[in-house]
Amino acid sequence: MTTTWRHLPAPAREIAVSAAEAVAAVRRRDGRAYDEAVARLAAADQSGLVLGGVVRLLLEETHPDGLDGDDVRRVLERVARDGLQWLPDVDPHVLLVLLAGALGVYDPAGDESPPDPPAVARHAPLLVADRATAPGRPLDGYLAAALAEIERAERHD
Repeated sequence: MTTTWRHLPAPAREIAVSAAEAVAAVRRRDGRAYDEAVARLAAADQSGLVLGGVVRLLLEETHPDGLDGDDVRRVLERVARDGLQWLPDVDPHVLLVLLAGALGVYDPAGDESPPDPPAVARHAPLLVADRATAPGRPLDGYLAAALAEIERAERHD
């Protein structure tokens, strides 16, 4: 990891480190390392919010004119297909909910069974890894930006 997270409060630092480790494990298809990082993400309060922010930032950058239904379908299919090759419990519905949440079009109040924190932690790094694969998209910068946005929002509330 190129960025040190020592300046962050401990909870945010844990999310940043665990997210980076989970995405690195996705890229290596290392199930054991992925499970370890995901367990820490699932236990960290607000990790879903941070990862959702990273996904949103990456989607905005990779689709500057916005996403249409075909774009969402392609992302969902690619991530589910790639994930299922090495993680047997990938749930396309959870991926869809995470994509919709990152785009601001998901209402958890209308969902009879929204994904729980462990499901979010298990699936969000797959989306992040898919979107952050191009050169010039270092994950550390997106994590820092998402954490900064959350901090700004909390200050204004």
